[in-house]
Amino acid sequence: MLLFFVLFFGIGFLLNMLLRMSWIMAVIYPVIVLLIVDKVRFIEYFTNTRTAFSELGSRLGSLGSADVIILSSGLAGAIAAGAAIKLLRKNGYQMF
Repeated sequence: MLLFFVLFFGIGFLLNMLLRMSWIMAVIYPVIVLLIVDKVRFIEYFTNTRTAFSELGSRLGSLGSADVIILSSGLAGAIAAGAAIKLLRKNGYQMF
């Protein structure tokens, strides 16, 4: 849990600092989670839509509680990075 929190806080902080968009990682994170969880190729979402989304739903439904906690701690890290950047910008740090 701590690893995912720190990992996505760091990635989010760097992306926010470079792109100057405070919530970019919190928006991108659900896509990353879907890529981690799903075993379907990305092109199949367009060619075989119904099967791909039904398999995605079944994979998300079959996640264990430990997996959900770990993935949600990564989301918390991404949100914390956005909040830290907002706070730094509000306090006058131009670099962030």
